[in-house]
Amino acid sequence: MGGLAPGAKLIYERVGDTVYSREAGSTPSTRVVVGHDYKFSKSDEYGRSIARKYFFEQEWLPILDEAEHNEPLQAALERAILIYHLSKDKPNE
Repeated sequence: MGGLAPGAKLIYERVGDTVYSREAGSTPSTRVVVGHDYKFSKSDEYGRSIARKYFFEQEWLPILDEAEHNEPLQAALERAILIYHLSKDKPNE
């Protein structure tokens, strides 16, 4: 996982639609992205939310790439896909 020091105090900062985190006492140049505000509704030429597309590219593509050579991650994704399809067919079960 990340390189967070045990017991470190974090500062969270928002710049526009992006939320950053950094250790207290460090400079802003050391901050890392920890989240985004997806409330805006701009769409691309296909009517998809630009925020949704960005989230997919930043979060899911690296996970899918890693799963290609990580068997436990691949198995977890396959289970998630199965649950998705089952719940799509019967949403209240």
